[in-house]
Amino acid sequence: MNQRLIKLQTWMKENEIEVSFLTSSENVFYLSGYFTDPHERLLALVVFQEKEPFLVCPAMEVPDAKRSSWEHEIIGYSDIDNPWELIFKSIQNRNHPILKVAIEKEHMNVERYEQLLGLFPKASFISAEEKLRMLRMIKDAKELKIIEEACALADYAVEFGANEIKEGKTELDILNALEYAIKQKGVTEMSFSTMVLTGTNAASPHGTPGQTKIQKGDLVLFDLGVVVDRYCSDITRTVAFGDINDKQKEIYDTVLKAQLAAIEASKPGVRAAEVDLTARRIISDAGYGEFFPHRLGHGLGISVHEYPSLTETNGLIIEEGMVYTIEPGIYVPNVAGVRIEDDVFITADGAAILTKFPKELQIIK
Repeated sequence: MNQRLIKLQTWMKENEIEVSFLTSSENVFYLSGYFTDPHERLLALVVFQEKEPFLVCPAMEVPDAKRSSWEHEIIGYSDIDNPWELIFKSIQNRNHPILKVAIEKEHMNVERYEQLLGLFPKASFISAEEKLRMLRMIKDAKELKIIEEACALADYAVEFGANEIKEGKTELDILNALEYAIKQKGVTEMSFSTMVLTGTNAASPHGTPGQTKIQKGDLVLFDLGVVVDRYCSDITRTVAFGDINDKQKEIYDTVLKAQLAAIEASKPGVRAAEVDLTARRIISDAGYGEFFPHRLGHGLGISVHEYPSLTETNGLIIEEGMVYTIEPGIYVPNVAGVRIEDDVFITADGAAILTKFPKELQIIK
């Protein structure tokens, strides 16, 4: 049995949990090696302290599940089957009394919870999220290698997009061109909806690209990531199209200073809050504190937003093996929006930067 399952089973024994019933595609993949998006259909991984675990998926996906690294029982169900009856029977066959069940409370919907409650009316239900987050938070060598590949492709996409900048092109023109280019590299999925934002549009942290045309003197913000073997990258760069004014330059330099300081502060033994505050103090001291409205960064892996969350209130201790983003930003309405984001891997000595596209202000002529 794989080491990830063994770690989960050890936690279950320590907490007297008879069964873990896990339903998110990401956690099922992390523990089983099989990924699918079942849409409205049920996907579940059922894990016991010592008995053989089993995977539940639509019958049409069973051949794919068998081709994955999963070596245990697979229960496939058709669209006219009741999967809960099959699940109950398989658990009963293990002669296993169920008094405590671990579930993903943030993922499981009420209908499925009620189904489980009907199967195990005497059971109590606890959250598995925190344990799974902690397991996924520390990346092994194989995971790191995949993330590095995803970061290299993200670098390529930003470089291609920056080279596409020309006066009169729209945000969507550049977005479509860079996504086409990255797909020619074999990428089939982006980590999230790509953002290309120009001028004052970049002052919206989660803006939506549209038909706005790029003009000389604009800052252009790229925020994108790609998925490689189910692992995500996430990069943001802000470049200048032609000469920019002094205020725009001041904002850019402040964000860069804050970002570099936060990377330097990222070391094992430091609290996540202190990493966030390192950047936040620099931006606040420059007079832009109110224009930095979001956390400094987030964990990265199978999901583009994972644990830890780098906020000024998170007391979590940074550990070797973490991968997270560092992405301070300043967004001044009708003036400028600048964000600079890297993905970093925490080593014994500090933060190794995985995204390599230059951060010194790039001026596109």
